[in-house]
Amino acid sequence: MFGIPGKPAVTLTDAASDQIQKLMKQKSSKGLRIGVKKGGCAGMEYTMEFVDTSTVNDEVIDNNGATVIIAPMAQMFLFGTEIDYETGLLESGFKFKNPNVVDSCGCGESIKFDASLSNGIEK
Repeated sequence: MFGIPGKPAVTLTDAASDQIQKLMKQKSSKGLRIGVKKGGCAGMEYTMEFVDTSTVNDEVIDNNGATVIIAPMAQMFLFGTEIDYETGLLESGFKFKNPNVVDSCGCGESIKFDASLSNGIEK
């Protein structure tokens, strides 16, 4: 919808692909849907949920057996993003390296996009 033909909106590291595959099997789902919504201290939050279907306007990215489904309203916010999965002593989780983010909160749970991108996002 908002992408460049032949270039996916997001890329996945091997660690992210492996973790998504594991979770897809555990949850018996067809893919991980990623979106954005208003919320958090910086104004926007990523959303992630395992789903069994996609819509015609979704961007579907298959990477080494991992399926990521980008919601239509999130495509312009996520374009150029690399998704990684990091494991540490205190926490483990998906990390978004998004070139469209202009600021984030101290806790790392919410982000801020350029105002021209953020207009029109629903709560």
